Amino acid sequence: MPSKKPSAREQLTEYRKKRDFRKTAEPMGEPTADENADENAKLKFVIQKHAASHLHFDLRLELDGVMKSWAVPKGPAPDPKLKRLAMQVEDHPIEYNAFEGTIPEGEYGGGTVMLWDTGWYEPEKGGGEDGVRDGIRKGDLKIVFHGKRIKGSYVLVRTRGFGSSASKPSWLLIKHKDEHAESGDALVERFTTSVTTKRTMDQIGGSQKKRVWHSNRDLNEQGAAPVRKKTISVAEARAARKAAAKKGK
Repeated sequence: MPSKKPSAREQLTEYRKKRDFRKTAEPMGEPTADENADENAKLKFVIQKHAASHLHFDLRLELDGVMKSWAVPKGPAPDPKLKRLAMQVEDHPIEYNAFEGTIPEGEYGGGTVMLWDTGWYEPEKGGGEDGVRDGIRKGDLKIVFHGKRIKGSYVLVRTRGFGSSASKPSWLLIKHKDEHAESGDALVERFTTSVTTKRTMDQIGGSQKKRVWHSNRDLNEQGAAPVRKKTISVAEARAARKAAAKKGK
């Protein structure tokens, strides 16, 4: 029997509670998906490299109009012998999938974000969204990635945090043995630039004036915050001229 499909609004409750949208311009994630959308459409995924307080990778899987999200400290490994810790975090809006830039320091998740990989995924045994929901509910989610960098069969196994009261369930991300398996940390070592813009983390962080999420600021069509000139009084202008004149002597 198919599991009950939750609404995107319900799933984004925790996401919204953690953010003060008077101080951050992150998307609120207002549900826009058509309730009658094609259930057979391919499910998207994204992996973002995120230099917040600690460098990690964010794995996000599309499901029911949101992105189910896990923070993977060491990133995905193509080696079946390497078990990667994956801490489940709050669901994120679909709009997060296209973000690459810098969240200002002092705001939730402040740091540089890179689009490290994108593509689509499917449950290993089929079943579409129902198959994914059941895998998450059971704590044993076997999926196949069709990405530009990460490919093949993986499993997310929940190790701690069963039940609705668990705030941060702990999982392991493990590669299955298939034609895409490799030894060691081949993926994160080989690919160090954005999958979309080809920029490094330093280059993305260095362009933060153009691509930053700012608090309480409207963004222009390029995603940049408008420059606001500081206004000063006539008296302040005179004082500044006098100070400059003294320095010139």
